[in-house]
Amino acid sequence: MANLALVYGMRLFPATELTSVGDATVQLKSGKSGSITMHLIEGTREEIEATLKQSLDAFFDLYPEI
Repeated sequence: MANLALVYGMRLFPATELTSVGDATVQLKSGKSGSITMHLIEGTREEIEATLKQSLDAFFDLYPEI
């Protein structure tokens, strides 16, 4: 199996201050680019943590071979 790199970012903002969230772009050594869909989770700290853990589990369920 190939060595993998998980690319992610996190930052907290006041929920009432957000107007939009866009995708992020990565550049690959091949010259190609890829996009990363950014996700928004709102709630209390506990709600955000629980949802993030569920999302992480679901993400790896998409790749059962790893």
